[in-house]
Amino acid sequence: MSAPFTRYLHGALSLKGRLLLGLFVTWAVVLALLLGFGWRSAETLAGDSSRTHLRYEARLIADELTQQVNSRLSALQRLAGRVPLEASASQSRDVLRDSDALLEWFEGLFVVDGEGQVLADWPNVEGRVGLDVSGHEYFQHLEAFKSPHVSEPFRGRASQESLVVFVVPRLDVAGNFQGMVGGIVNIRDGGLFNRLSRIRLGLEGFASVMTSSGQVLYYPDRSRILAEVPDARANPWARLSLFGWEGEVLGELPSGELGYQAYRQIWPADWIVSVVLPRDQVLSPLLQRVGRLGWWALLVAGLMMPVMGWLVWLSLRPLYRLERQIGEIGAGKRTQVALATRMQELQRVASTFNRVEVERGQALARSRERQAFLDAILSSSPVGIFVTEPGGAISYVNPALVELTGYQEIATNPMAWLNRVHADDRQAMQDLWQHSLLSGEDFLQQYRYWHRKGEVLWLEVHARRVSSEDGHLGFVGTVKDITQRREEEALRQWEAEHDPLTGLLNRRGLERRLEEALADWRKMGTPSVLMVFDMDRFKPINDIGGHALGDDMLCRVARELKRAIRRSDHAARQGGDEFAVLLPSCTVEQARRIADSLREAIRRLRVYHQGQAFSVTLSIGVTCFEGSDQRISSIMQRADEACYEAKRAGRDGVVIRG
Repeated sequence: MSAPFTRYLHGALSLKGRLLLGLFVTWAVVLALLLGFGWRSAETLAGDSSRTHLRYEARLIADELTQQVNSRLSALQRLAGRVPLEASASQSRDVLRDSDALLEWFEGLFVVDGEGQVLADWPNVEGRVGLDVSGHEYFQHLEAFKSPHVSEPFRGRASQESLVVFVVPRLDVAGNFQGMVGGIVNIRDGGLFNRLSRIRLGLEGFASVMTSSGQVLYYPDRSRILAEVPDARANPWARLSLFGWEGEVLGELPSGELGYQAYRQIWPADWIVSVVLPRDQVLSPLLQRVGRLGWWALLVAGLMMPVMGWLVWLSLRPLYRLERQIGEIGAGKRTQVALATRMQELQRVASTFNRVEVERGQALARSRERQAFLDAILSSSPVGIFVTEPGGAISYVNPALVELTGYQEIATNPMAWLNRVHADDRQAMQDLWQHSLLSGEDFLQQYRYWHRKGEVLWLEVHARRVSSEDGHLGFVGTVKDITQRREEEALRQWEAEHDPLTGLLNRRGLERRLEEALADWRKMGTPSVLMVFDMDRFKPINDIGGHALGDDMLCRVARELKRAIRRSDHAARQGGDEFAVLLPSCTVEQARRIADSLREAIRRLRVYHQGQAFSVTLSIGVTCFEGSDQRISSIMQRADEACYEAKRAGRDGVVIRG
């Protein structure tokens, strides 16, 4: 190492160098805090402004598309009113031809009778008249609900264009379905999304439209039209909007970068508008501005260094004199330190230094006495005790702790203790221990520990910091074996929430999980379904075969129920022959499939008594969580009512409420 470098290194490590460095760092930190605060404020303001802008754009687009959808449906309703119910194909075609003005909105118009046959179209397309559309989704929807509808997007058979169909019902005086009138819209070139292509949101912002079923209707990259919306891992907010959510959020985009996103629903068509603005685009001007300010701050700090060096030198002159006098005392040239300075701090240092040798000797003697007394107490204690250094390393364990843990080497190797803590509890224990070391708070935790004999013990460790006038000395802790207490608590908790016959949750356990699911629903919008069912024709089993046969049937039903549901679902026996299942993160359609599968399995169950076979069926009521639900009692009441309705309808069925 060269002499100039050594000289510079010693200068940097000296008190003068450290004070200069401290002043410079303080100045830099202050400037950094100011820049950071300014950046944070500007970022927040830019984020709020971007959300407001996106909210306005999304609402504007959604309102305009809603108006266009409603206008087209209203026009088709007026057209349907001009087509007589008993009109022939030629008469229907004449009415369509007279409505030629609607071709500004539609690629084509058509009339369908009540059986699903196309009677007439305009303009005429070969093969369309006489076509059977009864199997199409939009015809079945109109036949079932008798209200205007916009179909799911599809590709035309002949043109291969991306299309949607706007349809309205034809109803007789009694309100019976007699067919429909529809209009075909070209998604790419039909003019419905023309305004979206003219929207400018910076260089990378864009707007898109998708259906609630997860298909893209409009996207700046036209190759993505009719593609699937990215899954929840790529963009959870886009997936959430498919279930009716609206709002603005800063979230991760499918590309991996962060972006401001706004979602609005177009209810008449069951579409969703999405407006996206990348976060980097919003923050780019701010980054440039903060960068320029940072360079100016560094320049000012550099210019102030000479001034700060001179001030530090003036402040340290008395300290240099103190250094010389201490050296003279060590060489025997002085017996006391005597400084002619007005700095009270240095005067106190000099006064203290003259007493330090005597006090140090006395302190060492007292320390040895206390250590001997403490060692005797720790060795004779029946409770497991350990002592650590200030940094957390174990410096002592008493014999009782060695016997409790089963390993002699923990007295010399602290890792031997840590490695035998149960893997599921080890990280939490380490984190809390580090927190206690840094904060000085008590360490109190219960965790599992592998004993030498191979059994798992539950230990309770309580450690407290030991301090003196000299500062932090370390920790003293106790270790207790609480295995029996934990097992008794776990058993009591399980028995309080479970049915002893079937092993399923009881009503209390179900209600607690319902409360948790309702809280998730209200905070996060996580959908859940409650399914309640009674066993049909169960009473004869008890009456003829006795309670033992009835209990056998209940246990068999419970086993089939566990097989039919998912691992994350919660099954419960509420009492008698009434059961319930909570299905978190589940749709009504999934619940129906589970209910049907369960009914099929229960039908096959048989119990026998004196040569006679007995079987049961299920009457199942299903309900999903609704926005108006404030208490679990309303959810349970809906499910019970649906169950009773299934019984009144003839049993062995599923009724869905809500």
